[in-house]
Amino acid sequence: MDSITQAALGAGICGAMLGRFHGRKAVVAGAVLGTLPDLDVVIRYADPVSAMINHRGFSHSLFVLTALAIILTAALRHWKPSPHYGAGRLFWAIWLALITHPLLDAFTAYGTQLLWPLRPTPTAWSTLFIIDPFFTAPLTLAVLAALLVGAGDRTRRALRWTLAWCCIYLAASIAFKQVVEHRVRHQLERDSVAVQAMFSTPQPFTILLWRVVARSPDGHYYESTAGVLDRQPPEWLRQPLNTDLARTMPPFEQLDGLRWFSGDWLRYDEIDGQLVVSDLRMGLGAGYYSFRFLFADRPSPNAPWQPRTPQFWPSQRGTSELWAVLRRVWLQTPALPVAAWARRMTRSQD
Repeated sequence: MDSITQAALGAGICGAMLGRFHGRKAVVAGAVLGTLPDLDVVIRYADPVSAMINHRGFSHSLFVLTALAIILTAALRHWKPSPHYGAGRLFWAIWLALITHPLLDAFTAYGTQLLWPLRPTPTAWSTLFIIDPFFTAPLTLAVLAALLVGAGDRTRRALRWTLAWCCIYLAASIAFKQVVEHRVRHQLERDSVAVQAMFSTPQPFTILLWRVVARSPDGHYYESTAGVLDRQPPEWLRQPLNTDLARTMPPFEQLDGLRWFSGDWLRYDEIDGQLVVSDLRMGLGAGYYSFRFLFADRPSPNAPWQPRTPQFWPSQRGTSELWAVLRRVWLQTPALPVAAWARRMTRSQD
């Protein structure tokens, strides 16, 4: 999630738990703790793929953050103990402010290494967009109130209510995801499409509209747009994965890393003799994927790929289409022009 949301969540937790004793200081300390795991962005990597797959790594580990919470609790109890509460309350406030950061990140599509240094596929429950004003705004307003007027009884009560709202909203996002995936799977099965795996993610700023990607055994994927408020069957588009393009690729650490990080939700395209790999999990849809990388070159179609240092492939995020996507939340017609978007996939540049 975005930094404002993470800071507000940490501030809300510490303000609700320790504001009675420390006032605004508890709110500020919570905001700092809530932001702390994202300091890994200052680490520089040799290429954008390495940066992508290592972000949300050790600094988002439940093990590392639990150890940090223990250390901070012990240090604070030793150097500046409070007579009003014990080590237990302090530990839980610090731990929750830290641990909710990676857990909230795991509700997005990006991927979070919750169990680092273990190496399962990074967790991506993918029920929230990275910016969701309906989740963030109430909590941020309560935190600002606590900063402006102090962490009194009313503002602490407001913090507790908004934290409860965040939990309810997360639960609703999980339920909506299940509803939408069921609808899409049912429609594809009615159209005799075999579904091998499925990944869904909410569209910008809402949990009412979802983009669903279904992988089939025939080397294609089906991309669908479906909304909670829909009254008609969801529309979908069939696209090739082109995995055969990668078969002549020699072993390459960055490509293997991206396969692991994304759960292998990748599409391959050859564009002017260059191998472009797209992460299907993030973006408005085909043609507007957020992460596309140039991995290799070859002088002719039958020549082997020559790996190169990965770099971002020039692409657009589809901001010009954002209003059409938001309108699709409550209007199924006209359908989104995903077929036109998809034609952008093999263009040499945008």
